[in-house]
Amino acid sequence: MDTSRGFLFITYKLYHHLSKLEGEHKSHCLNVFLSVMKYAWKKNGYEARLRHETIHKDTGLCRTTIKSCLSTLNKLNVVKSFRGKSGKTYIVNEVFLKAEKLYEKVKIDVLRPQDSRFTTTLEETIYINNIDKIIGKNKGDKENTINELATLPLPDLIGDTKNVYYCKLAIERKEELARQKNLVDPRIIQRELSKITKEKNFAYKRKKEYNIKNGIKPWEK
Repeated sequence: MDTSRGFLFITYKLYHHLSKLEGEHKSHCLNVFLSVMKYAWKKNGYEARLRHETIHKDTGLCRTTIKSCLSTLNKLNVVKSFRGKSGKTYIVNEVFLKAEKLYEKVKIDVLRPQDSRFTTTLEETIYINNIDKIIGKNKGDKENTINELATLPLPDLIGDTKNVYYCKLAIERKEELARQKNLVDPRIIQRELSKITKEKNFAYKRKKEYNIKNGIKPWEK
């Protein structure tokens, strides 16, 4: 079986799921899971027929630890196991995996010299999004980075999976600014309160009635 995978399609959901475990048992279980994933591919339904000896060679863990980890993964519904004639069959729960395309070997064409008239420039072929640019420009200045990111559209911040930490802080800053916009200027509140206090003052009310009755306009004096 070809085990030359460039990378594995595992999500953080698995890591958090294993947080129920204590001490180094979590890391041992993760190690055993990676060994199973080495042989469990999408094209065979994430199923692998393995002996404990194979997992031992991959992980360096003793057979007792391997057996304990497989039992734990089975209880946590991460890797289900079924006994067969030659060892056990393990099936990985796809809930903890990212969608993967089927692996197919492709024939690589021989590189031919290109006509420079039809060669695109780096500027045309490489795309660096605004989030990367802002973080790169403000390297080391966390406050400036967050403030600038907060000016970007919300969908851009939510959709970015590369700079999750900074995007989360930028979203919080964006929400904070939105709340501040909805707040009334304290000076306006103070002015209105003063006006209400004045209107309730007996001497002011009597003077106001006198001015209205006699057509006096104090502001025109």
